[in-house]
Amino acid sequence: MSTNTTDDKRKVTTIRLQQMKERGEKIAMLTAYDYSMATLVDQAGVDAILVGDSASNVMAGNTTTLPITLDQMIYHATSVVRGVKRALVVCDMPFGSYQGNSKEALANAIRIMKESGAEAVKIEGGAEVRESIERILSAGIPVMAHLGLTPQSINKFGTYNVRAKSEAEAAKLKEDALMLQEIGCFALVLEKIPADLAREVTESLSIPTIGIGAGSATDGQVLVMQDMLGINQGFSPRFLRRYADLGNVIVDAIGNYVSDVKAVDFPNESEQY
Repeated sequence: MSTNTTDDKRKVTTIRLQQMKERGEKIAMLTAYDYSMATLVDQAGVDAILVGDSASNVMAGNTTTLPITLDQMIYHATSVVRGVKRALVVCDMPFGSYQGNSKEALANAIRIMKESGAEAVKIEGGAEVRESIERILSAGIPVMAHLGLTPQSINKFGTYNVRAKSEAEAAKLKEDALMLQEIGCFALVLEKIPADLAREVTESLSIPTIGIGAGSATDGQVLVMQDMLGINQGFSPRFLRRYADLGNVIVDAIGNYVSDVKAVDFPNESEQY
């Protein structure tokens, strides 16, 4: 039975996300990294799919997002785009692909758009990456911004703890958020910041905010698909709600398959030619 909660089959665009904020309709976003899962996520009615650099963790087994390359992100995004009919597809720009050199940033963003078919890119950071964001926007490429906990900066901060708890850091985040809206970003991810701060930022902006560990006042929510489905069982932050326990379901199913093969119960007579 379908669990699709929307009757609107129109393609989701950046403008439609803006309209959703304006009418108070929450935005549901999930990650996906491959064709098969992207097809299911899209069918379930998700508004936007993030091809996240979290693929470095959940697909490749790295401990941080830093190792994943631009070519690998394009591969994942291409696979996702092939499976999606309705959701807006946003692709993360990986670490090293936009920091420090705005011309390289633009060239890399163009590669993502041309080669994968994604409809927007996501970039972590505020004032320090403004030049790169502005150059990408000047080419007509939509940019989703990302403030708060920025996993690509793990070696700078040394921890994945809640960000912007101090007055100074909160003030910078609010300043960066307004700047990112002003230069033309179409949405802003707020990760692992105090809920009151996320509410304040959301109310101060006309563009939609997407929260992850940022409370319920943001205009939408995003989770990593493997986390919320219980496939990745080693990650249990407070903000994560598990909607299924697929990790154990999959292990049990494969265990039954192994048992049937060993017992010569599979294939049976009706499963052969």
